[in-house]
Amino acid sequence: MNSQKLQPRKSLNKAFLKINPFRKDIETFKKHLKNLIEKINESESEEFHKNLIADFLKNTYYSSNHFINTKGRNDLVIHNGKDPKTSVGVILEFKKPTNKSEMLKVNNLNTKAFHELV
Repeated sequence: MNSQKLQPRKSLNKAFLKINPFRKDIETFKKHLKNLIEKINESESEEFHKNLIADFLKNTYYSSNHFINTKGRNDLVIHNGKDPKTSVGVILEFKKPTNKSEMLKVNNLNTKAFHELV
């Protein structure tokens, strides 16, 4: 597999770069991100952290338009609509913060977390 490291600006569709977020949305995001970071506990389980991320996503953007929950063997998914019958738009895979051997790295994509996503 041939992989190429890209900076976020290069990897995003140009249309997204033209969107200017509202100050209120930025402040909400910052508030909830700070709250998320404060609650991280490396001795806690994968499930604990998955719930933190789900709450963060719901509180910052997705709750009004997207259903967020587990689906099948996927740790967490974001649906394209408000109910679980809509198609899945995003799949998230979680690992305990101390489980670094199974997480993706820029120089090593051949990891369990990546295999579970694919």
